[in-house]
Amino acid sequence: MKDSFDKLTLEELESKKRELEKENFNLRVNRVYGHLDNPLALRNTRRKIARINTRISEIKLGIHQDK
Repeated sequence: MKDSFDKLTLEELESKKRELEKENFNLRVNRVYGHLDNPLALRNTRRKIARINTRISEIKLGIHQDK
């Protein structure tokens, strides 16, 4: 199931983004050294970061849509 970032505040989104960027970096390093247990984790992390960036842009532009 996709993570829901709709109810998070801007500060929480930015904090979560930093966490995911660190995780993404660690996954990329592990891929270079050949020890990546789950190759899909890299793609999923990258997509979560993109979802958060989209949500941050929506908040900053004021185009937040409640579902």
